[in-house]
Amino acid sequence: MSDAPTILIVDDDTTERETIGRIFRNEGYGILDAADGASALEMLEDHRVTVLLTDLKMPGIDGMELLEQAQALQPGIQVIVMTGYGSVEGAVEAMHAGAADFLQKPLDVQTTRARVRKAIEKHRLQATNLALQEQLDRTSGLDNMIGRSAAMESVYRMVRRVAPTNATALILGDSGTGKELIAHAIHHLSPRKDRRFLAFNCAAVTRELVESELFGYNRGAFTGAVRDKPGYFEEANGGTLFLDEIGEMTVEAQAKLLRVLEEREIMRVGGTKAIPIDVRIIAATNRNLAEWVANGKFREDLFYRINVFPIEIPPLRERRGDIPLLAEHFLRQSSEEHGVSPKRFDRAAMEALQAHEWSGNVRELRNLVSYLTLSAEDDVITPADLPDAITSKAAPTSGGDGFRVGMTMEDMEREAILQTLDAADGNKTKAAKLLGIGLRTLYRKLESYGVGTEDES
Repeated sequence: MSDAPTILIVDDDTTERETIGRIFRNEGYGILDAADGASALEMLEDHRVTVLLTDLKMPGIDGMELLEQAQALQPGIQVIVMTGYGSVEGAVEAMHAGAADFLQKPLDVQTTRARVRKAIEKHRLQATNLALQEQLDRTSGLDNMIGRSAAMESVYRMVRRVAPTNATALILGDSGTGKELIAHAIHHLSPRKDRRFLAFNCAAVTRELVESELFGYNRGAFTGAVRDKPGYFEEANGGTLFLDEIGEMTVEAQAKLLRVLEEREIMRVGGTKAIPIDVRIIAATNRNLAEWVANGKFREDLFYRINVFPIEIPPLRERRGDIPLLAEHFLRQSSEEHGVSPKRFDRAAMEALQAHEWSGNVRELRNLVSYLTLSAEDDVITPADLPDAITSKAAPTSGGDGFRVGMTMEDMEREAILQTLDAADGNKTKAAKLLGIGLRTLYRKLESYGVGTEDES
């Protein structure tokens, strides 16, 4: 497959398409053309396109809708809209919607060449920046995060946004969603990455020990204090302190933590001298702290102090498309750890995993895969190897076209979409039309189901 940029020309005027094609064909670019938006979308499903040149006014799917759906199909694609004289308003609207540039008809050859070359260079720079960002992620901690769903991509963007700052981050999410991994990623992407990262579980320490563990103590402060001992704040000085399950902290400890955050100094238990500290705080909780504030279980002033930059981690049931990636990753990891031959899931077993609710989230999935690595007798893991709690939801209790008693509306929608896609021989544009939904919506649904939406060329 050639690395030369590909230009897709979309115009219902055959002469216009041929004229534009001649401008670029001799320059070594790959040229595709389509007479309407629907045909263009089918080409975008099958080919990686660098620049899309499209007329705004077309029957059926017009240039604005094509712009939106092209960006959903191929993020990063550079779209240049073409408009007739006196229709500049439409071009401006397209620019606001994400178009890279616009050209006014009749086209000027030199201007067209210049605008397309500029778009190709922008595409190249974006690809380079993305590659550099991915390289940075591999050394920063985001490589430990598995997931390509839209929900997780949003989390990654927020991590990159807050990491270079000193802002306090509050990570929200159910137990087992990977909140500490996110905290590590923030630290490793921050200017403090060469200093210490310490994690303190507020729920794992008794209320009597919270203060001495966090703030340290001096010799003689209490029975058994035979020496001075620095606390977590001092140990993490210059670095990052991760306060996990902060919602479990006692109200008394909350008051002292608030003072530390405001004064940037700590006082050891039994001490008389304030010790200045420079620590970035990242907190996490599986509680609804706003409700706890209303119920008097959490200090309102501390809540606003730590809720500077909230990041919510979605539960696994809301990103089922990530389950195959996670399961395969844990399977490889567990096989290496236990020194056993690599295994794989068959399709039915993977579908059962995706149908499960995963109340324990990623942690529950990892523990199950670790168990299956040792318990499955064959190299291929089938539904017979899975616990009943996993297969009971996936197994049909009555026959008929994939329907089963007890299916949720979400399950029924998923079944309808996948069967329609199968009936359309995998053509997503055709399937979207049969379902009466937008192509962008279909892609979003398929992504959540873990069905490949990548370039199929």
